Formats: sequence, structure tokens, C-alpha cells
Amino acid sequence: PILKKVSAIELNLSCPNIKHGKRDHLIAQDEEATRLVVKSVRDNTALPIIAKLTPNITDITKIAKAAEAAGADAVSLINTFYGIAVDIETRKPKLGNITGGLSGPAIKPLAVRFVYEAHKVIDIPIIGIGGIMDYKDAIEFMLCGAAAVQVGTANFVNPAACIDIVKGIKAYSEKNGLKSMADIIGKLKI
Repeated sequence: PILKKVSAIELNLSCPNIKHGKRDHLIAQDEEATRLVVKSVRDNTALPIIAKLTPNITDITKIAKAAEAAGADAVSLINTFYGIAVDIETRKPKLGNITGGLSGPAIKPLAVRFVYEAHKVIDIPIIGIGGIMDYKDAIEFMLCGAAAVQVGTANFVNPAACIDIVKGIKAYSEKNGLKSMADIIGKLKI
């Protein structure tokens, strides 16, 4: 069966590209909703659960703590920011949902901040997401607390982006005498 091939479940509690009824509200914008969904999934599987959280919130730490308390094994930070694009000739939104998710290099400094803030308050691993285009971006996320990273937009520009990032991290590690990634995860010097 397919379930024997599934290694983990990432709960996307934060996709801005779908309709949420009459009111735009994501599960990951509400501590209790996040807790209930993560707990419900936790009660029904022994697989690792990763809660993917939204940046479209005032305080990511509250939501990250709720996900952790409900049984998430990790959080992925962050999903996309709400955005809108307008066709000035038709004066209509370019996206069918009117708003959609902004991703890529433009959001990286914001994404790194969310990782940094969550790392200070939770004990489960963080997967950093948002504008990672090369190994330097990945290392930046790790220094701020990410134990791993996800790469999206870079793959559209360079299909070998992930391979290049892994090679870059390896070279950086060798150059800096790192024995493991634990030597840089959360080791931002302040």
C-alpha cells in the first residue's frame, strides 16, 4: 500500500492560493485551529507531522508553539505572503482568486526573521522556506535556526539548484571546519 511509502506528512495550514469561503482565514492564523488540526492528525498517525505555517500573521511564535504542543514533529516556515497583481488595461486582478501567494527572493529576509523568532521558542526542528536561491541563503536560514530547508522558486530558474546548494553547503562546511550541521544551526552571533 502507498502508506508504507509515506515518510512524513506536511500539513499545509497556510496556503493563500485557495478560497476559504466568504472570509479569508487560514488555519495557521489561529492558535486553536492549528492545535485542533495538528492534534487530530497526530491522534490518527504515528508518522512525523510537519506543520507548514503562514507569515500572514502578527506573531508566528504563538502558532509555532500551538503546533508543537499539539504534537507536530517539526514546522516549516514560511508559506507565501498574500499578494495581488492587477492588469492596468482591464483594471482587473490577474489572479483568479484576486490574491495569491508571493514567494521567491523578495520574501527571504522576512522568512529568515520568522525562522529566527520561532527558533527562540520551540524545541522541534524548523524547516526554512522562502527565497532560497543558493547555498548562502540556506546557510543564512540555518544560522537563524532552520534544521533543514525547502527549495522552490530556485528550481524554476535552475533545475540543478538543489544539487548546487548541497555542494555549496558541503564546501562551506569544509572551509569552516564544520563537523556537522549542528555546528551552524541556530548559531547566529549577536
